[in-house]
Amino acid sequence: MNVYHGSYTKIEEIDLYKSIPNKDFGKGFYVTKFRKHAESWAKVIGRKHHTEGFVTEFIFYDTEFTERLCNVKHFDAYNEEWLDFVVENRNPFGGKHDYDIVEGPVANDKVQNKIDEYLNGLISKTDFMEELKWHEETHQICFCTVKSLLTLTLADRKKVSLLSRIGEPIVEKLVTDFGFDEQTATDKFFSSNTFFRLSDETAKFYENNWTEIYQLLLDELKI
Repeated sequence: MNVYHGSYTKIEEIDLYKSIPNKDFGKGFYVTKFRKHAESWAKVIGRKHHTEGFVTEFIFYDTEFTERLCNVKHFDAYNEEWLDFVVENRNPFGGKHDYDIVEGPVANDKVQNKIDEYLNGLISKTDFMEELKWHEETHQICFCTVKSLLTLTLADRKKVSLLSRIGEPIVEKLVTDFGFDEQTATDKFFSSNTFFRLSDETAKFYENNWTEIYQLLLDELKI
């Protein structure tokens, strides 16, 4: 899936430590599948930094392997669970969730005003949800952990995703060859020195065939 991040400058590397807390889905790196929404935000944040703004395009590998690697939460639409989750995350004293990736609608300015009315007792939760039925479709994905960033690649990079080309067949092979469950196989691969070698773009180790990398992983794990 192609996704977009609007900012005052192009994003070359994602630094989660720079993320702002108490957003809809917590502290993390946010993108959207709607380019026009990213463009609108880029203009807003660009004016604050005296730039024209910039939209950086990424590829999000939304695969079954991502679901196994990460703890993912999906909100398909505005609903009561989404509202409770957003309210909790926007509360400075709220608890932190344990999701790696959260996807769902956006609490933009119009929705935020309604949330404030709901929290101040001016409208009921039922009335709030009824009004949101007619709200335009919005979308955002929050990448909350370093592990989650493995599923995201800059669109202009030529490197093929480690997840789709290398990670999936290696994990599946560990499962079939040694009887590991999927989570154990995933943990073994992503905590290995072999994977760290793959992550080093300068070495271009990722250009090797996945079967060669698998054999090196077996040699490292001594299995």
